[in-house]
Amino acid sequence: MSRTEHTVFRFLAVGCAAVIAAVPVGCGGGASGDEAAARTLAARDLHTVEKGSFDMVLPVSGELAAQQQVELRNKLETRAVITEIAPEGTRVSKGDVLVRLAQEEILDKIKDAKDKVNTTNSAAVAAQQALAIKQGEKQSELDKADVAVKIAELALQGWLEGEVVNKRQTLSLAKETAGINLDRLKGRFEESAKLVQQGYIAKDEFEKDRIAMIEAEAKVKQAALDLEVYEKYTYFQDEAKKKSDLDQARAERSRVEEKFNAELVKAQADLESANFQLASAKDRLQNLETQISYTTLTAPIDGLIVYATSIDSSNGGRGGGDAQPPQVGTELKPNELVILLPDTSRMVANLKVSEALSGRIKPGQRVTLFSDALPNQPVSGSVTTVSVLAASGGWRDPNRREYTVKTALEADPSMGLKPAMRCKAEILLGRVEDALNIPVQAIFRQGPVAFVYVQEGEGFAQRQVELGRASELNIELTKGVAAGDRVLLREPKSFEITSKLDPSVFEMANASAPGFGGAPAGGRPPMGASPAEGGGAPAAGAGGPPSGEGRRRGGGGGGGAGGRPEGARPAGGPPANPSSGAAAAN
Repeated sequence: MSRTEHTVFRFLAVGCAAVIAAVPVGCGGGASGDEAAARTLAARDLHTVEKGSFDMVLPVSGELAAQQQVELRNKLETRAVITEIAPEGTRVSKGDVLVRLAQEEILDKIKDAKDKVNTTNSAAVAAQQALAIKQGEKQSELDKADVAVKIAELALQGWLEGEVVNKRQTLSLAKETAGINLDRLKGRFEESAKLVQQGYIAKDEFEKDRIAMIEAEAKVKQAALDLEVYEKYTYFQDEAKKKSDLDQARAERSRVEEKFNAELVKAQADLESANFQLASAKDRLQNLETQISYTTLTAPIDGLIVYATSIDSSNGGRGGGDAQPPQVGTELKPNELVILLPDTSRMVANLKVSEALSGRIKPGQRVTLFSDALPNQPVSGSVTTVSVLAASGGWRDPNRREYTVKTALEADPSMGLKPAMRCKAEILLGRVEDALNIPVQAIFRQGPVAFVYVQEGEGFAQRQVELGRASELNIELTKGVAAGDRVLLREPKSFEITSKLDPSVFEMANASAPGFGGAPAGGRPPMGASPAEGGGAPAAGAGGPPSGEGRRRGGGGGGGAGGRPEGARPAGGPPANPSSGAAAAN
């Protein structure tokens, strides 16, 4: 049976049961008439236990969304005014123009930016040339300073190896010559003294010889003094001057180098500043040229145009309040969302599942979906992911916790599905193969004990059962009945009951099941779970019997002829609302 046929069969089964329950029980005639009518209804409300297979499905609801969705925002840094915009709801292809913005203001700024680039480029070239000139001047001045240092070094070396040696030789020669000349003149003076006594020469001649000897003695002393002064004073004076000249030449070279280094640092800084201004001007120009490209918004993918004003603000749009759709002349803020472009060729469904059932949902499970806009067109899909964290029900229902199940749909794009469409779906949790099963409305519960009414002769006997996996319509029986047994699909009248379970069964179950405390309670475990997974209570079918009588009697202790036997009630409770994602099923 297909999923669509299964759904139709479910509604037909519920409707037929309601019609059966609506037949009048009797029209007078006393108890015998009621009993006869009841037996006739019982025959219609019987179900034969047999082995079979059934699907375990979970009814849920949610809304559609596009698997891929692109946001188009205003990326202009300046004033942005719409000059052209595509109509909302239009299906577009990749590359189609969606929005055009005014360009005049940006074009003017681009012109100014180009002028700025040219100006800063000239300044950068001038700074580069100034730096090169300074580098040349530095090298030239350093070469001159190096020559001066070399000259000072050579002068020092020439003085040490030439002038000093020559001076010492000259002074030594003068001293030695003066000594020899003094010795010569002393001998002559002595001879002249003898000759003047003997009368061979005039006294005047003798005096001349004595004067020459005195002068020679003075020259000897002068020569000795000159040599002594040179060695003690003049030499060191000349040496200090030569070394000072060398030091001055070297210092001058250092001063030249430091001076030009400082000037080069300034020239280099001027060049870097000019280059930075040039780079900034170029970046500004490039940014403005990029901004020009932002004045035309094109579709990056195929999709459907949705204005941001049509999206609720809680979902990132601008909808709500007095928000007006964008049109020609509308001024946009920087980074303002303008258009959402969902790709409607690949749709997904975001389904809400209660916290109790989230653990039963696994990726890959098949899903049959019906959108509210196209309720007669089923769409197949499969579960892709289940959210890690649950979302609360908000201020309306703060205790509710729901998980989002994302489902990939196998929808034909021609169906016209759109994001935010509401939908209902059934998740196939699994399939029960070849197992004893009965309709869920045949299961009743008193506290933790689940039981059915099995036909015995003209009446029905209470029989305890153990339950297994369940769907919306059927529930697996693991113990308590056998194939061929006939069970009642509604709550029996008191006179229809032939036997009941021993009260000790209920007492023992209540005593061993914490949480019941002897009071009627329970409900079946999550769909597809075994009784052990249902919180300790035996599983039972969700939702009360679909018939009108069963529904009425499922909520109270009396009602109808004879009331409910021993406070028993149909398993579960009222049918679950599929939109809530609850586990209960009709």
